[in-house]
Amino acid sequence: MRVAMLHGVGDVRVEEAPEPEVPEGHTLVRVTDVGLCGSDLHWFGEGGIGDATLTRPTIPGHEFAGVGASGDLDGVPVAVDPAIPCGRCEMCEAGHRNLCVRIQFAGHSTLDGGMAELIAWPTHLLHPLPDGLTGADGAMLEPLGVALHAWDLAHSRVGDTIAVVGCGPIGLLAIQLAKAAGAGRVIAVEPREHRREAAARYGADVVLDVEEAQESATWKQWGLGADVVMEIAGTDTAIDIAVTAVRPGGRVVLAGIPDDERSSFPAHVARRKGLTFTMVRRMKEMYPRSIRLVEQGLIDVRSVVTERAPLDDVAGAFTRATARTGLKTVIGLA
Repeated sequence: MRVAMLHGVGDVRVEEAPEPEVPEGHTLVRVTDVGLCGSDLHWFGEGGIGDATLTRPTIPGHEFAGVGASGDLDGVPVAVDPAIPCGRCEMCEAGHRNLCVRIQFAGHSTLDGGMAELIAWPTHLLHPLPDGLTGADGAMLEPLGVALHAWDLAHSRVGDTIAVVGCGPIGLLAIQLAKAAGAGRVIAVEPREHRREAAARYGADVVLDVEEAQESATWKQWGLGADVVMEIAGTDTAIDIAVTAVRPGGRVVLAGIPDDERSSFPAHVARRKGLTFTMVRRMKEMYPRSIRLVEQGLIDVRSVVTERAPLDDVAGAFTRATARTGLKTVIGLA
């Protein structure tokens, strides 16, 4: 079979690999679609994320879907949950599978990911797709799950003012979730013009560029500021904006992944406001909810995909995705 193999910074190649064995409790999946996530771009551009580094050539990809090719799911379109928790540690037993201390994650250096024509995966982590959902839709369920987990951590109320700082794919999904959940006002912040335009299309009531958002006076138009700010850019500038934007006693949800090991914020402002910060670590059991949201038409994942590139063009697709000229890039393997 053919796979994409990441060998180092900026070095991803299409190679031949042996077809996988299918252990007991696993299903063979013929992969059709793999999304390129911001974290994949960190692996491609930096060779890792923080202290997690590339230790061997690895097949990337954790946003993926395909068609079952063995067992009871033979011929069934499925989305693949990329996280394999141990199920036995204290975090798993408490219902926090995303914080499992022995978790394995697709495409994360120690476990090959979905950018392969075939993969064997635990059957219980495969989610059948309803009629009408494409493979690319199935691949988008993973970023939607992350946005949904971030939304759960926001503890927002109906009618709240929500700010979303960073309007990449997960930010655009967060905007849609906020509208679907009854936010009174959604304010989007994004430096790139085409993503600001996308934020407006997906329901943002107000769209700001970075310069406007950095001014505290801007946020006084809406009383004391946003009730919740979802930061999905991974930069200190975005965190600074979040602290400026949020009202006293408000909540800042940090979902962005920084380029280096540290993030910072203006402590004196955050302290005076008495803010609560919460960090997003992947997601919990979000696939069933994500599928229902898409199936019922409450969330549009399909139009967020602006490029579907063939596996043979995977290096070019990574380069283009790194430039952030579109929204979501998906690699098509079928």
